[in-house]
Amino acid sequence: MDSLRDVKPIKLIFSIFCLVIILSACNSTAELPRFVQPPEPDGSLSFLVVGDWGRRGSYNQSQVALQMGKIGKDLNIDFLISTGDNFYDDGIISPYDSQFQDSFTNIYTATSLQKPWYNVLGNHDYRGNVYAQLSPILRDLDCRWICLRSYVVNAEIVDIFFVDTTPFVDRYFDEPKDHVYDWRGVLPRNKYLNSLLTDVDVALQESMAKWKIVVGHHTIKSAGHHGNTIELEKQLLPILEANEVDLYINGHDHCLEHISSINR
Repeated sequence: MDSLRDVKPIKLIFSIFCLVIILSACNSTAELPRFVQPPEPDGSLSFLVVGDWGRRGSYNQSQVALQMGKIGKDLNIDFLISTGDNFYDDGIISPYDSQFQDSFTNIYTATSLQKPWYNVLGNHDYRGNVYAQLSPILRDLDCRWICLRSYVVNAEIVDIFFVDTTPFVDRYFDEPKDHVYDWRGVLPRNKYLNSLLTDVDVALQESMAKWKIVVGHHTIKSAGHHGNTIELEKQLLPILEANEVDLYINGHDHCLEHISSINR
Protein backbone atom coordinates (compact mmCIF):
# COMPACT_ATOMS: atom_id res chain seq x y z
CA MET A 1 0.00 0.00 0.00
CA ASP A 2 2.83 2.39 0.74
CA SER A 3 4.29 1.88 -2.73
CA LEU A 4 0.92 2.59 -4.40
CA ARG A 5 0.51 5.84 -2.49
CA ASP A 6 3.97 6.84 -3.65
CA VAL A 7 3.13 6.26 -7.32
CA LYS A 8 -0.13 8.23 -7.53
CA PRO A 9 1.36 11.72 -7.08
CA ILE A 10 3.99 10.93 -9.70
CA LYS A 11 1.26 9.99 -12.20
CA LEU A 12 -0.63 13.19 -11.41
CA ILE A 13 2.47 15.35 -11.84
CA PHE A 14 3.29 13.59 -15.12
CA SER A 15 -0.27 14.16 -16.39
CA ILE A 16 -0.13 17.86 -15.53
CA PHE A 17 3.28 18.14 -17.22
CA CYS A 18 1.89 16.56 -20.41
CA LEU A 19 -1.08 18.93 -20.35
CA VAL A 20 1.24 21.94 -20.07
CA ILE A 21 3.28 20.71 -23.03
CA ILE A 22 0.16 20.23 -25.16
CA LEU A 23 -1.22 23.65 -24.26
CA SER A 24 2.11 25.27 -24.98
CA ALA A 25 2.22 23.61 -28.39
CA CYS A 26 -1.28 24.80 -29.19
CA ASN A 27 -0.46 28.38 -28.28
CA SER A 28 2.83 28.50 -30.19
CA THR A 29 2.99 30.13 -33.63
CA ALA A 30 4.30 28.23 -36.64
CA GLU A 31 7.58 29.24 -38.17
CA LEU A 32 8.82 28.44 -41.64
CA PRO A 33 11.74 25.98 -41.68
CA ARG A 34 15.09 27.63 -42.35
CA PHE A 35 18.29 26.69 -44.12
CA VAL A 36 21.58 28.56 -43.94
CA GLN A 37 23.41 29.16 -47.20
CA PRO A 38 26.77 30.86 -46.51
CA PRO A 39 27.87 33.45 -49.07
CA GLU A 40 31.38 33.64 -50.51
CA PRO A 41 34.17 35.14 -48.35
CA ASP A 42 33.76 38.45 -50.19
CA GLY A 43 30.04 38.48 -49.33
CA SER A 44 28.85 37.70 -52.86
CA LEU A 45 26.36 35.06 -53.88
CA SER A 46 25.72 33.41 -57.25
CA PHE A 47 22.97 30.99 -58.20
CA LEU A 48 20.97 29.61 -61.13
CA VAL A 49 17.19 29.30 -61.42
CA VAL A 50 15.41 26.63 -63.45
CA GLY A 51 11.79 25.54 -63.59
CA ASP A 52 9.41 23.11 -65.30
CA TRP A 53 12.22 20.71 -66.14
CA GLY A 54 11.57 17.05 -65.25
CA ARG A 55 11.38 15.44 -68.69
CA ARG A 56 13.77 12.45 -68.48
CA GLY A 57 16.19 14.45 -70.62
CA SER A 58 13.78 15.14 -73.48
CA TYR A 59 12.21 18.46 -74.55
CA ASN A 60 15.76 19.94 -74.59
CA GLN A 61 16.26 19.24 -70.89
CA SER A 62 19.65 17.60 -71.48
CA GLN A 63 20.82 20.48 -73.68
CA VAL A 64 19.74 23.05 -71.10
CA ALA A 65 21.49 21.05 -68.38
CA LEU A 66 24.69 21.12 -70.45
CA GLN A 67 24.56 24.91 -70.73
CA MET A 68 23.69 25.24 -67.05
CA GLY A 69 26.86 23.31 -66.25
CA LYS A 70 28.95 25.71 -68.32
CA ILE A 71 27.37 28.84 -66.85
CA GLY A 72 27.53 27.36 -63.38
CA LYS A 73 31.27 26.87 -63.78
CA ASP A 74 31.83 30.38 -65.16
CA LEU A 75 29.86 31.97 -62.31
CA ASN A 76 31.12 29.55 -59.65
CA ILE A 77 27.55 29.23 -58.40
CA ASP A 78 26.73 28.55 -54.76
CA PHE A 79 23.36 26.82 -55.26
CA LEU A 80 20.39 26.36 -57.59
CA ILE A 81 16.69 27.15 -57.30
CA SER A 82 13.91 25.12 -58.90
CA THR A 83 10.54 26.85 -59.27
CA GLY A 84 8.57 23.60 -59.46
CA ASP A 85 7.03 21.15 -61.91
CA ASN A 86 10.03 19.05 -61.13
CA PHE A 87 8.64 15.84 -62.67
CA TYR A 88 6.22 15.59 -65.62
CA ASP A 89 3.48 14.83 -66.16
CA ASP A 90 2.26 13.63 -62.80
CA GLY A 91 5.02 14.00 -60.24
CA ILE A 92 6.57 10.85 -58.80
CA ILE A 93 4.80 7.84 -57.28
CA SER A 94 7.33 7.04 -54.54
CA PRO A 95 10.77 8.11 -53.30
CA TYR A 96 12.18 5.24 -55.37
CA ASP A 97 10.51 6.30 -58.62
CA SER A 98 13.07 6.02 -61.45
CA GLN A 99 12.08 9.52 -62.58
CA PHE A 100 14.20 10.97 -59.81
CA GLN A 101 17.34 9.54 -61.35
CA ASP A 102 16.19 9.87 -64.96
CA SER A 103 15.11 13.50 -64.67
CA PHE A 104 17.46 14.82 -61.99
CA THR A 105 20.49 12.85 -60.83
CA ASN A 106 21.47 11.53 -64.27
CA ILE A 107 20.78 14.82 -66.07
CA TYR A 108 22.45 17.51 -63.97
CA THR A 109 25.82 15.81 -63.82
CA ALA A 110 28.18 18.77 -64.34
CA THR A 111 30.61 19.38 -61.51
CA SER A 112 29.37 22.97 -61.13
CA LEU A 113 25.81 21.71 -60.50
CA GLN A 114 26.77 19.52 -57.55
CA LYS A 115 25.51 22.17 -55.18
CA PRO A 116 22.33 22.45 -53.07
CA TRP A 117 19.11 22.48 -55.08
CA TYR A 118 16.31 24.36 -53.32
CA ASN A 119 12.97 23.21 -54.74
CA VAL A 120 9.30 24.11 -54.50
CA LEU A 121 6.35 22.09 -55.77
CA GLY A 122 4.42 22.89 -58.94
CA ASN A 123 0.95 21.84 -60.04
CA HIS A 124 2.33 18.81 -61.92
CA ASP A 125 4.12 17.69 -58.76
CA TYR A 126 0.80 17.79 -56.90
CA ARG A 127 -0.60 15.28 -59.40
CA GLY A 128 1.77 12.68 -58.01
CA ASN A 129 2.72 11.58 -54.52
CA VAL A 130 3.61 14.87 -52.83
CA TYR A 131 5.02 13.18 -49.76
CA ALA A 132 7.43 11.27 -52.00
CA GLN A 133 8.97 14.53 -53.24
CA LEU A 134 9.15 15.85 -49.69
CA SER A 135 10.66 12.62 -48.38
CA PRO A 136 14.15 12.74 -46.80
CA ILE A 137 14.83 9.52 -48.70
CA LEU A 138 15.41 11.60 -51.84
CA ARG A 139 18.16 13.52 -50.10
CA ASP A 140 19.71 10.21 -49.07
CA LEU A 141 19.68 9.24 -52.75
CA ASP A 142 21.08 12.59 -53.89
CA CYS A 143 22.37 14.98 -51.22
CA ARG A 144 21.69 18.02 -53.41
CA TRP A 145 17.90 17.67 -53.13
CA ILE A 146 16.12 20.03 -50.71
CA CYS A 147 12.34 20.22 -51.02
CA LEU A 148 9.71 21.43 -48.58
CA ARG A 149 6.34 23.02 -49.18
CA SER A 150 7.43 26.44 -47.87
CA TYR A 151 10.65 27.53 -46.18
CA VAL A 152 13.37 30.18 -45.97
CA VAL A 153 16.99 30.17 -47.07
CA ASN A 154 19.12 32.63 -45.10
CA ALA A 155 22.18 33.75 -47.04
CA GLU A 156 23.20 36.83 -45.04
CA ILE A 157 22.85 39.47 -47.75
CA VAL A 158 19.61 37.91 -48.99
CA ASP A 159 16.73 35.93 -47.52
CA ILE A 160 14.92 33.72 -50.04
CA PHE A 161 11.35 32.73 -49.18
CA PHE A 162 9.95 29.63 -50.91
CA VAL A 163 6.14 29.59 -51.06
CA ASP A 164 3.82 26.70 -51.93
CA THR A 165 1.56 28.36 -54.52
CA THR A 166 -0.41 25.45 -56.00
CA PRO A 167 -3.02 25.27 -53.19
CA PHE A 168 -3.95 28.90 -53.88
CA VAL A 169 -5.35 28.15 -57.36
CA ASP A 170 -9.11 27.57 -57.29
CA ARG A 171 -9.44 25.62 -60.53
CA TYR A 172 -7.28 22.76 -59.30
CA PHE A 173 -9.98 22.15 -56.70
CA ASP A 174 -13.09 23.20 -58.64
CA GLU A 175 -12.23 21.94 -62.15
CA PRO A 176 -9.52 19.27 -61.89
CA LYS A 177 -10.72 17.65 -65.14
CA ASP A 178 -9.01 14.27 -65.47
CA HIS A 179 -6.25 15.11 -63.01
CA VAL A 180 -6.05 13.82 -59.45
CA TYR A 181 -4.25 16.12 -57.01
CA ASP A 182 -2.65 14.97 -53.79
CA TRP A 183 -4.05 17.39 -51.23
CA ARG A 184 -2.83 15.53 -48.16
CA GLY A 185 -1.41 18.06 -45.73
CA VAL A 186 -3.31 20.91 -47.41
CA LEU A 187 -6.88 20.27 -46.31
CA PRO A 188 -8.74 22.05 -44.83
CA ARG A 189 -7.56 24.43 -47.50
CA ASN A 190 -8.57 27.77 -45.95
CA LYS A 191 -6.75 26.95 -42.73
CA TYR A 192 -3.65 25.91 -44.66
CA LEU A 193 -3.59 29.07 -46.79
CA ASN A 194 -4.28 31.42 -43.89
CA SER A 195 -1.48 29.86 -41.85
CA LEU A 196 0.91 30.00 -44.79
CA LEU A 197 0.17 33.66 -45.52
CA THR A 198 0.66 34.53 -41.86
CA ASP A 199 3.94 32.61 -41.70
CA VAL A 200 5.27 34.30 -44.84
CA ASP A 201 4.24 37.73 -43.58
CA VAL A 202 5.91 37.19 -40.20
CA ALA A 203 9.08 35.81 -41.78
CA LEU A 204 9.31 38.77 -44.15
CA GLN A 205 8.77 41.24 -41.33
CA GLU A 206 11.52 39.61 -39.27
CA SER A 207 14.02 39.55 -42.13
CA MET A 208 17.02 41.84 -41.66
CA ALA A 209 18.63 40.94 -45.00
CA LYS A 210 19.41 43.63 -47.53
CA TRP A 211 17.53 41.74 -50.23
CA LYS A 212 14.27 39.78 -50.00
CA ILE A 213 13.42 37.31 -52.77
CA VAL A 214 10.26 35.19 -52.91
CA VAL A 215 10.08 32.02 -55.01
CA GLY A 216 6.88 30.26 -56.07
CA HIS A 217 5.76 28.10 -58.94
CA HIS A 218 2.86 30.17 -60.23
CA THR A 219 2.90 33.56 -61.86
CA ILE A 220 1.59 36.61 -60.10
CA LYS A 221 1.74 38.81 -63.18
CA SER A 222 2.41 37.37 -66.62
CA ALA A 223 1.99 38.12 -70.32
CA GLY A 224 2.39 34.42 -71.05
CA HIS A 225 -0.05 31.61 -71.76
CA HIS A 226 -1.35 31.19 -68.20
CA GLY A 227 -1.57 34.92 -67.53
CA ASN A 228 -1.95 36.42 -64.07
CA THR A 229 -2.79 34.19 -61.13
CA ILE A 230 -5.72 36.08 -59.64
CA GLU A 231 -5.59 34.26 -56.32
CA LEU A 232 -1.95 35.26 -55.77
CA GLU A 233 -2.67 38.83 -56.86
CA LYS A 234 -5.33 39.10 -54.18
CA GLN A 235 -3.73 37.14 -51.34
CA LEU A 236 0.06 37.01 -51.69
CA LEU A 237 1.00 40.16 -53.62
CA PRO A 238 -0.22 42.63 -50.94
CA ILE A 239 2.04 40.90 -48.40
CA LEU A 240 5.03 41.08 -50.73
CA GLU A 241 4.40 44.77 -51.41
CA ALA A 242 3.87 45.63 -47.74
CA ASN A 243 7.20 43.99 -46.87
CA GLU A 244 9.06 45.59 -49.79
CA VAL A 245 10.10 42.34 -51.44
CA ASP A 246 12.67 43.01 -54.14
CA LEU A 247 11.96 40.13 -56.50
CA TYR A 248 9.42 37.37 -57.10
CA ILE A 249 10.69 34.40 -59.14
CA ASN A 250 8.31 31.86 -60.66
CA GLY A 251 7.96 29.17 -63.31
CA HIS A 252 4.72 27.73 -64.75
CA ASP A 253 4.42 29.90 -67.88
CA HIS A 254 7.34 28.35 -69.81
CA CYS A 255 8.63 31.70 -71.00
CA LEU A 256 11.19 34.30 -69.93
CA GLU A 257 9.78 37.57 -68.62
CA HIS A 258 11.07 40.44 -66.52
CA ILE A 259 8.15 42.42 -65.12
CA SER A 260 8.73 45.48 -62.96
CA SER A 261 6.26 47.40 -60.83
CA ILE A 262 5.66 51.12 -61.18
CA ASN A 263 5.20 51.24 -57.40
CA ARG A 264 8.82 50.33 -56.62
